[in-house]
Amino acid sequence: MIFHITSRKDWEAAQAKGAYTAESLQTEGFIHCSNLPQVLPVAEKFYKGQSDLVLLMIEPSLLTSTVKWEPPSGGTPPPGVPAHDLFPHIYGPINLAAVVNVFDFVFDSTGSFTLPNI
Repeated sequence: MIFHITSRKDWEAAQAKGAYTAESLQTEGFIHCSNLPQVLPVAEKFYKGQSDLVLLMIEPSLLTSTVKWEPPSGGTPPPGVPAHDLFPHIYGPINLAAVVNVFDFVFDSTGSFTLPNI
C-alpha cells in the first residue's frame, strides 16, 4: 500500500470528477505519495497546522497510472526518513478504484499527526 495526504475538499472534488489529481501533477508531472513509515515525517514537514485532511490508502496494483519509486523531489527527505529511501510517485491521475480506504488525518493536542488504525 502507498499513501497520499490531501484535503477533504480535494478528495470530495475527485469523487465528483471520477479521478484524483493534485497540483503537483501539473507542476512536477507526478503525484507525491509515501509508504507507511514515511507518512508522519511527510505530514510534519509539509502539512503542519493544517486541518480537514484525509489520508488516502492506495493499492498500487489497481492504479491505471504508472508508479515509480524515486528519490524525494528536492533531493532531501523529510527529517525522520532515511536518506536512501525512495518515494512512490504516481505519473497520472489516481483512479478512484485504486483508493481502497480513506482515513481522517488529524493532529493531536500537541500539534503532531497520528496515524489512524490501518
